[in-house]
Amino acid sequence: MSRMSLGRRMAGATAAMLLAVAGAGAARATSEATGAGASDATAAWDQVQSIRGAAERLGRLHRARGAKAAYELIENCYKTHSLASAYGEGFEACIAQDYLETRTLVQVYSRMPPETLEKLGVPSPQSLAESMGQRVAAAFGQYNKTQAYADNVKKLVDQHGLPVFLAIVFPEAMRELRDREAKEKKQPQ
Repeated sequence: MSRMSLGRRMAGATAAMLLAVAGAGAARATSEATGAGASDATAAWDQVQSIRGAAERLGRLHRARGAKAAYELIENCYKTHSLASAYGEGFEACIAQDYLETRTLVQVYSRMPPETLEKLGVPSPQSLAESMGQRVAAAFGQYNKTQAYADNVKKLVDQHGLPVFLAIVFPEAMRELRDREAKEKKQPQ
């Protein structure tokens, strides 16, 4: 098995683990939350637009100042918005940004040998996924959001936030992907 195919398989497995950890963590937090019925009310804001905006802000910061600055933004976002008495658009943007940054770094770091990660002083993909899962679980749990609500937010981030974020952080790769997709559409089947 080539190093590249092993890296791709690890990236896929790590991404699956990231999603499972986030989902399981949110389920655990909501099941432990106090109060009988968990809140599943529809958001009072345009979630798609909010997620796109959060992805754009994070992408521009990551591109300009790197992952460390992005995580500082996310940490400060959680600190600020977790003080609110109700779940809101700003807090959901924190969750979306955390998921986007962590998902991307898990993909990148899972393609690197553990020795390289250690040498660079960066966390393993597994520890990134686990810590993000804990943060997201605590975030949804704080406001008694259900697993269904968390799953919907994740779906919206994947569909609407991820393309915006990746286009800003990795514009060359996104252009190549779009060009490849366009060529495949033009080829007769």
